[in-house]
Amino acid sequence: MVRSYQDRIEKQDRVARVRRGAGAPILLTSHEAVSWYLEGVRTHVSLAGPPVLAVRADDDGDTLFVADNEADRLIAEELLPSDADRIVRVPWWTPPAVAAAEDVRSSSALGEAVLAAELRAVRARMLPAEISRYRSLGRDLARAVTDSLASGIGPESSEWDAASVVATGLVSRGIDPLVVLVTGTDRVSYRHPLPTAALLGARAMIVVCGRRDGLIANATRWIGAAVDDEPILAVERAFLDASVPGARLDEAFAVGCAAYGRFGFDPDEWRRHHQGGPTGYAGRDPRATASTVDALVENQAFAWNPSAPVVKVEDTMLHSAEGWEILTVDERWPSVEYAGLRRPTTRGY
Repeated sequence: MVRSYQDRIEKQDRVARVRRGAGAPILLTSHEAVSWYLEGVRTHVSLAGPPVLAVRADDDGDTLFVADNEADRLIAEELLPSDADRIVRVPWWTPPAVAAAEDVRSSSALGEAVLAAELRAVRARMLPAEISRYRSLGRDLARAVTDSLASGIGPESSEWDAASVVATGLVSRGIDPLVVLVTGTDRVSYRHPLPTAALLGARAMIVVCGRRDGLIANATRWIGAAVDDEPILAVERAFLDASVPGARLDEAFAVGCAAYGRFGFDPDEWRRHHQGGPTGYAGRDPRATASTVDALVENQAFAWNPSAPVVKVEDTMLHSAEGWEILTVDERWPSVEYAGLRRPTTRGY
């Protein structure tokens, strides 16, 4: 894993600016905040459980509250050496977030809920080492999906079959399968299709969200019978063209949503599923809505996911001064060029 002391110092400086503005220490207790701040540390044991460590950022430095039964492993395998020197070991029966809040020096500290917008803002512009990690993750995730779906998956395979090979491919590359959705032909109307025993049939969709080094990559792929992808790609392009530094997230959201009607969809199609938004250490950071007024910045990652009946497109992309870079790309997957970007199309069985 590529860790950077320089990136860590920049993150400490960003949080320090938030701390000075708030006039109080800050408690970082979520997976996305702690993993971002500590350079991609794995904050979980159970994928469904709370973080096994929390951080208090104060004027005299950081204090890490770590579950005692996890501390030795984290010191040996996850943390930077400088962080290992600032650990408070917490008994396994006390959640680290609780211990951090109850510590006598935390009486004036502010939690993430109070500073949610400010902390999202300091995470938004990605730094060199984490961009390198994200590129590696995106490439591996896309290759895992390609390889898995070439392993005998066909119309007579079940959704469970497809989900199992995709999850295996992710885990074999050190990627946590946070989300694996599969729908065959009979269930294609569902936007969040948890896999079942149903057969894939003529056309199937696979959606994956995978985490490694704290970062989450998101992608959607279709297999089987092809359809006309161009209208949904046009909607995606509207979201992308509006997602520029200096714009607000709600503005980009409005532009993308308005594109549905222009390209032949029901103008209210956007109401039937979320449209995605910025990504990184959370699946969406935040999910775009009409009330998310976050300012968009350079070197920010996005995963827009416009959808309509039988069509959806989704990849994790980075917007830099050079334009859009697709991170979840595998040249072996069939694609078309649309508005200067190679976009995935349906791959036949």
